[in-house]
Order: sequence, then C-alpha cells, then structure tokens
Amino acid sequence: MKKIIILIPVYNDWQSTSKLLEDINLNVKGLNQEFSVIIVNDASTDEQSINSTNLENLSSIKIINMKENRGHARCIASGLKHIHEKEQYDYIIPMDGDGEDRPEEIKNFVENINFSPDKAIVGERVKRTEKLIFKICYKIHKALTYLSTGQSIKFGNYTCLPKSTVEKMINEKATWSSFSGALQKVEKDKVEVPSERGVRYFGPSKMSFLNLIKHSLSIISVFKFNVLIRSVLFLVVYLFLISENISNVTLIPFYLVILLNILTFYFSNRESIEGLNDSLDNISTVDQIN
Repeated sequence: MKKIIILIPVYNDWQSTSKLLEDINLNVKGLNQEFSVIIVNDASTDEQSINSTNLENLSSIKIINMKENRGHARCIASGLKHIHEKEQYDYIIPMDGDGEDRPEEIKNFVENINFSPDKAIVGERVKRTEKLIFKICYKIHKALTYLSTGQSIKFGNYTCLPKSTVEKMINEKATWSSFSGALQKVEKDKVEVPSERGVRYFGPSKMSFLNLIKHSLSIISVFKFNVLIRSVLFLVVYLFLISENISNVTLIPFYLVILLNILTFYFSNRESIEGLNDSLDNISTVDQIN
C-alpha cells in the first residue's frame, strides 16, 4: 500500500476546499492506498472553515499556514519541499482546491502507479469548460509555448509525482516560478492520462487574461535559451526574406520577437533556488485537523 499525499494550495477559497475534501474522500474509497491531504494556506485573509467530519477514507488532513502570500506556484513548491523533508510518502498529487481538478480522476493516477512505478504521471487536458474567448487564448498560449521553446506542455499542476521526481523538483530553481515548466524540464519520460477541466464549485475562475499571460511567460522562461536560439534563427531568415521590402509594417514580427525575449528573460528572474530552499521559513504553523 502506497502513501499518497494530496497537496492543495488555497487562498481564501475555503468553501470550495471543504467540498473538494468531501469529493476526494468519496473517490479514494476502495483504491487500496493510504491517502492524506496537506493544504497550503497562502496567508488567507478569510477565516479557515474546513469541515473535516465524515472523511473516513483520509488518514490525515493538515493545514500549512504561511506567513506571507507568495502565490499559487510558490505554494505548491513550498508544499513539495515540506512534504519531502517532513512527511512519509511515496507519491504527491498536487491539485487545485476549487474543483477544476476533478477528484474522480485520482483513480486514473492510482491505476497507472501500478503499471508505471516511479514515473511522473500527468493529467493531459483533453477538454476545458471555460468560455470560448478563454479557450482561444489558451490555445494561443500553447501554440506560442511550442513555437518559442519546442516544448509541448499539455498538463498543469494536476499530476502524480513519485519521490524521485519530487526530489528533482525541489532542487530545480524553476519550480519556484512554474510548476509545469519545471516538471517538463526535469522529467522527459512521463506517463500521460486524459484529464478534463472541471467546473469550479463556487465563484468565478481566478485565471484572468492577465494571469494567463503571466502563467504563459513563466513557463516559456524556463526554456529561455531555447527561445533565444529559435528567435535568432527566425530573425536571420526573416530579415533575409524582407531585405528588399523593409518597412515599419514588415518589421512588426521583428519587434514582437525582441519583446518576447525581453519578457522571457525578465520572467526568468522569478526563478530562485534560494527562495525555494528558504520557503519553509515562511511557515507559521502546521495544524492537524483530522
């Protein structure tokens, strides 16, 4: 029987988190693994209100309370480091606390643990539930990531990581900035399982258009030297092709590529192995509620 810890970053969304715990409890029943939950409270301003009763299929539930708000990606990074250093585990499943990562898909991860031991398992998005304009923007994000880096990243935080992968992640500075970018960097041989994006339990999605841009640039910046090499090759070819027709209009792609590189190297400054190593200093308390 494997020890599996579900890692959930939360900022104020306690109603959704309580509902998620109930759904996790129902969906892990009969999977013949030991499941526990660790919630990373990212310095929420709302009072905690977790209903921890009747969760008999979860061996324990803990809340890591952070002193300062650091953001979603850094919550996950801090949680990975805490679990690796302080807890007994075989696998970690990071998942969002709002219902968009569907608890019924946990069984798909568990099934693949048996077939592919010690491999990172990722939930490849096959269906999304957002509005059309967001879906279009997300496809643009995926296309831009692939064209600029050569990396096809079709997964988010919802994954199942063996201890060997977690160790690589907490020693990779990119984890402090982008979970999926760092995982793509440290693990080339991953198992993919289909995953549908669920509907939030309560309230609107927190992934705004601006946050999507930041998310995209954080991923791309993990592979900044790929971006630089591909950009140089593109610009050499492009400038050769337009050499007899250079104008402000034909130079627009040139300026856009330069801007992409500036933003990529700027966002790469968010990566920090020092920040990751010191992340446990931001923990105020660890409360066991079940």
